[in-house]
Amino acid sequence: MVQSLRRPEEILAYRPLRQVLAAKPSALWTVGPRDSALSAMRLMADKNIGLLVVMENKALAGVLSERDCVRRLVLAGKSAEATPVADIMVRDVVKADIGSTFADCLKLMHSHRVRHLPVMEDGVVIGVISIRDLLSEAVAHHARVIGELEKERLTMVTSTA
Repeated sequence: MVQSLRRPEEILAYRPLRQVLAAKPSALWTVGPRDSALSAMRLMADKNIGLLVVMENKALAGVLSERDCVRRLVLAGKSAEATPVADIMVRDVVKADIGSTFADCLKLMHSHRVRHLPVMEDGVVIGVISIRDLLSEAVAHHARVIGELEKERLTMVTSTA
């Protein structure tokens, strides 16, 4: 096998979350618990994102996803303009620590049935990782491995000819 795949960080499951986050934009989109659900949904639509971090006094208060808006707002017949984010957000947030690995995040998402994880460092939210981010990382990793294996195969075929 190619030497670069022998270091732990080059094995997908052990890839540090910090490395995965480095491959995506660093913007953290937040709302406050007293903001209207409508303003939160507009922000998600404008930024083309599926989850907002709800912050109160610089601390994580909860998260709000598109799914929360549909289930707890639309289907409940509530007014988006009159409903504060606090009424529909998730307060018991499943989070990942920056010291987590790719596999740790995948396990958390699977076991808690969530698609996004706020990423914490020293008690502060520094980003959000999504299942789509992990999938992109896996696709890029496998493309690189396949490319290296093809090079290795070509080297073996041409050296025996």
